[in-house]
Amino acid sequence: MNTAIRLLFPAYSGGNDARLSWLLLSFRVLFGVLLMSHGIGKIMDFDNLSAVFPDPLGVGREMSLSLAIFGEVVCSVGFILGLLYRLALIPMMFTMATALFVIHAGDTFAVKELAFTFLCVFIIMWIAGPGKYSADYLISRRLPAH
Repeated sequence: MNTAIRLLFPAYSGGNDARLSWLLLSFRVLFGVLLMSHGIGKIMDFDNLSAVFPDPLGVGREMSLSLAIFGEVVCSVGFILGLLYRLALIPMMFTMATALFVIHAGDTFAVKELAFTFLCVFIIMWIAGPGKYSADYLISRRLPAH
């Protein structure tokens, strides 16, 4: 249980953590806002998109679109704030992996490039953690040290 808590709310020591944390915050804001803009576009055109949106999971076009919007908008907010950061990244990575390997499987790399870039960044960010300038860090400071 303690391992799961530390995975969700990593502790940081001193040293170069401040510079690294500023870099992580910058990447969270940049890539979170970029992905969120795609999701907001889907919300704005929901009625039209729900008729043609791919259904790779077999749950219906409208539900697939809703899940993509959840991954791109709601999870981007958690990603930007660093709130339940690694949990928020799961739907974001799943959405990009589905776009890359299923939806655009037969397309040229130029079409897949955006999903590939997002997926790579999200995997790297998962590994790096949210940094000190995150809600998860504030939560981790209140957790007992074990």
